[in-house]
Amino acid sequence: MRIAIAGAGSVGRSIATELAGSGHDVLLIDRDTRAIGVDDLPQVEWLLADACELATLEDARLGGFDVVIAASSDDKVNLVVSLLAKNEFGVDRVIARINDPENEWLFNESWGVDLAVSPPRLIADLVEGAPEEGLDQEGALPPLPGAEIAESVLHAESPFAGGPESGLAGSLPEGVALVAVVGPGGVRPPAPERTLSVGDTVVFLAEPEALGTLEALMAPPDEDL
Repeated sequence: MRIAIAGAGSVGRSIATELAGSGHDVLLIDRDTRAIGVDDLPQVEWLLADACELATLEDARLGGFDVVIAASSDDKVNLVVSLLAKNEFGVDRVIARINDPENEWLFNESWGVDLAVSPPRLIADLVEGAPEEGLDQEGALPPLPGAEIAESVLHAESPFAGGPESGLAGSLPEGVALVAVVGPGGVRPPAPERTLSVGDTVVFLAEPEALGTLEALMAPPDEDL
């Protein structure tokens, strides 16, 4: 897939590294020269420009990309990029990062967002648990806008146990992203080269229609789905 990422900070660069390592064509867009590190990510294309400018996105030929990820540290920027990507260039899939959980209500289809990810809220829920009034009738965490949180404990027969996290990330169905691993050291963000262990809890953000495929992928071989 061709994937454009707006924002070359630590989050954007980490996403670019993961996606490029999985064989995708990745373009990073950022106007800050300090964020540009061609030598650090030689497999990624770079565009030094303002992703909120229509002319920039035209120069990038954004309409030819399969996915746009608005990953900057500014929610206003992410909303503008999402809106332009969807409405002006007709990008099929737009994913946006939410930096301030109070802005979650804005990240929806009216702003061109197909999938919104809120790292602060996700990590807080994983570490502290949601308050009782935030749980649904079955006691589950409420989903992020446009997605569901799913988790699985790595069993002894899992093909991913004992291998790098990149092996799991590269095997996930479309519409699913690995967002955290919970192990003896607590909650940690994904790290492609870190080894997964039996008993680790892996946490995903998934589009609802991808949950069945994800469940089948992570289930023990003898489990009847």
